[in-house]
Amino acid sequence: MLAIRDADRVRTLTLARPDALNAFNEALYDAITVALHDAAADPSVAVVVLTGAGRAFSAGTDLLELGERVTNPDFVPGEHGFLGLIDALAAFDKPLILAINGLGLGIGMTIIGYADLVFMADDARLKCPFTSLGVAPEAASSYLIPRLVGRQNAAWALLSSEWISAREAHEMGLVWRLCAPGDLQETAHSHATRLARLPISSLRAVKKTMTEPLARQIAEARERENRCFADLMGGPANSEALTAFAEGRQSDFTALPDGA
Repeated sequence: MLAIRDADRVRTLTLARPDALNAFNEALYDAITVALHDAAADPSVAVVVLTGAGRAFSAGTDLLELGERVTNPDFVPGEHGFLGLIDALAAFDKPLILAINGLGLGIGMTIIGYADLVFMADDARLKCPFTSLGVAPEAASSYLIPRLVGRQNAAWALLSSEWISAREAHEMGLVWRLCAPGDLQETAHSHATRLARLPISSLRAVKKTMTEPLARQIAEARERENRCFADLMGGPANSEALTAFAEGRQSDFTALPDGA
């Protein structure tokens, strides 16, 4: 589910649910949350690289499990879950590098807001699918993505639920470097290793000075998003989206009541 490898003071975390396109279920949310906490506390780790196994970086939240969560009153959530992962990302005080090896949806894209450097395969794609799922943004993406790409690029990404190509992501400023798929891991790890040779205390200080001024705005954005998400989850549009996904068909929102 999560592969962990250490080399040269770089810890690589590889999402390893390739058959599910590395979608986050509760167990994976918990595993990556614990891994980030452990990496932050481990004095032998200077830099973390996060990537995916197979043809996806991450397909976001596991929609089959999300559907069960909405409909099953006996559903047992994980210890940390989605919110615990975002807490861990917001608090992570060492350099975090993403190597986006394939498609990234939902948290597979919004996690970019918490990364320090992002490398992306030139055949990979990104999507914020929130409106197509009848829900709201997540992970402070309504604040962090406009900071990265500007209001109109962010508005299109968050409103449209359309795919964003690697070239578009690079032009917007979502990612730092594009790589041929076969060069992605080597390029990301080369940069990670160069950072890892430097003093961890200085790396932490640089990150703190860059991220600390944003903490209040991130927390406020998360609160707004969480309220909207809770209001919409299980509602008419979200129910139609999850039912359509389970049935393998396109969602049809045109007949929903009250403009939902």
